[in-house]
Amino acid sequence: MTPRLKELYFKEIQPSLKTEFSLKNLNMGPKIEKVILNMGLGLDGNDSKILKSCEEDLAKITGQKPVITKFKKSVANFKTRKGSNAGLKVTLRKDKMYEFLDRLVNIALPRVKDFRGLSSKGFDKFGNYTFGIKEHIIFPEVSFDRADKVRGLDVIIVISSLNKEHSFTLLSKMNFPFIKKGDN
Repeated sequence: MTPRLKELYFKEIQPSLKTEFSLKNLNMGPKIEKVILNMGLGLDGNDSKILKSCEEDLAKITGQKPVITKFKKSVANFKTRKGSNAGLKVTLRKDKMYEFLDRLVNIALPRVKDFRGLSSKGFDKFGNYTFGIKEHIIFPEVSFDRADKVRGLDVIIVISSLNKEHSFTLLSKMNFPFIKKGDN
């Protein structure tokens, strides 16, 4: 069964983007390549119990087992050792990516306390979008009682597009709650 957001993209969003940007064919329009989630653990990365619980939480959120990232070099000021655990990373593609984005926009982001919207300044020069989530417990898969500590997540949405405006339009049509220019 195809995800709801993927079906919406191919049936409605892609043709509307083609006409809006006057592209020659559908495949020239912007499309989401992958979604990457990072959870930095810092000094807690050396504790196996904390690492295990964070790994389980991220696996519940994404439906995929995360990869443990390592520090590349030792920095004394940050108390890091080369090769020790730095955090967790998950790369989502295809159907899991669309399912995650659908849950993120429709379920998780509205649960954020005092949420005003996502900033439109998170786009880089290639059209990829990055934003942070301060509490990983906004996802309904994670039990609030079981979480030992509230942790943050970085979400990177890699988009193949010609510029920032195309990427912004694509995410807006996918109902991403961006802050309007006049709102404070």
